[in-house]
Amino acid sequence: MNVSVVLFTADLRLYDHPALRAALDGSEQVVPLFVRDPAVDALGFAAPNRLAFLADCLEDLDRGLRARGGRLVVRSGDVVDEVCRVVAEADADEVHMAADVSAYAHRREALLRRALEERGRRLHVHDTVTGVVPPGAVTPAARDHFAVFTPYFGHWSRQHPRDVLGAPRVVRVPEAVGSQGLGSRRELTGLSPGLARGGEREGRERLTAWLRDGVAGYEDRHDDLAGDATSRLSPHLHFGTLSPVELVHRARRAGGPGADAFVRQLAWRDFHRQVLAARPDASGTDYRTRHDHWRSPREARSDIEAWKQGRTGYPVVDAAMRQLLHEGWMHNRGRLLVASFLTKTLYVDWRVGARHFLDLLVDGDVANNQLNWQWTAGTGTDTRPNRVLNPLAQARRFDPDGAYVHRWVPELAGLDAPAVHEPWRLRGARRAAYDAYPDPVVDLSEGLARFKRARGRA
Repeated sequence: MNVSVVLFTADLRLYDHPALRAALDGSEQVVPLFVRDPAVDALGFAAPNRLAFLADCLEDLDRGLRARGGRLVVRSGDVVDEVCRVVAEADADEVHMAADVSAYAHRREALLRRALEERGRRLHVHDTVTGVVPPGAVTPAARDHFAVFTPYFGHWSRQHPRDVLGAPRVVRVPEAVGSQGLGSRRELTGLSPGLARGGEREGRERLTAWLRDGVAGYEDRHDDLAGDATSRLSPHLHFGTLSPVELVHRARRAGGPGADAFVRQLAWRDFHRQVLAARPDASGTDYRTRHDHWRSPREARSDIEAWKQGRTGYPVVDAAMRQLLHEGWMHNRGRLLVASFLTKTLYVDWRVGARHFLDLLVDGDVANNQLNWQWTAGTGTDTRPNRVLNPLAQARRFDPDGAYVHRWVPELAGLDAPAVHEPWRLRGARRAAYDAYPDPVVDLSEGLARFKRARGRA
């Protein structure tokens, strides 16, 4: 009997899954396989919040497969060894998987291809499973990738995404292939208390609600911190419980300025993927060096801890950092603001912030996280590398009545704007009433002057 293996990675869904469809079209039986690879733990990506979301996704994927007559096979160990074991147990002819862009993914694909070829088996790698436009599909003249988003977006927008595939009706899995337990978030500790649930069903329900109620106002409201008008679909895109191709098609059908702005954000995701595919080292080294001499972790230790705990004395920064601690997620405008504050106002290495985000973010994605941090630090693709986001100006613009600060910084309850954004300016008894909230860790003008000197602009 003809058998194929589908290796699920960052594509934990049944709808619009080209690798799964190809395997089902070419084989009588298919082994849907997920491998818990300790190499991922060693890289630091197995953070509690993501492990909990992953457990939800695997439970939901298994449930969906069982409804179609199949099941999910889960193994633990070296991914190449485990895939080869399953291939042998099922007497499979080929393995299908999605392409990915990280250095780890490149190594995994190369090692798996070689191991399967040595056994007389084939590996099929499918693009546009985890992105819309594959890395390298659009390139500038005489270069392997776009280094600036705007021209990339122009080319990206002229591409025609493939049609969306439906979920399979039947999946037949060989009985002889054994599986480990799925695991559950209930077995984990150290989770953010407000962590969202994962899984394809949850993602599809959220997408439908967003397209019905949220996308129309996205262009005007996506930076409103208190309004929380973003889609919150990023965790589902990271784990692949939703297809970015399907999101583009459905958003374009919805139409309007909000849908256009939302699609532009999906293009940013592909932009970062094509940068990382061409420059895998950018996950840990400057894409464009500014010859920074960042403050050492020892010198900046107290400032770094204040930033992590949401105790910097700048309420809008602290609100965003506390949202991260509570939800394992942060509003995108907040991400830009706190990253600028750490790297430019405190002049701390962007890698410190990127690591902290990966420790907590449920959508912690190496391409988006690292390259967004580099963009904000000025070592990435930003064409204005020395821009500094002033937290007070940002608060006045994107949290004008202080509602976001009130939500996450309860010590300042009762203060109206603008006092809620600058509580250190209070005097006498009014200041004493809010003494549980710290004074600023740095004066903004001093932080800006330090940054300018460090970048040679004084």
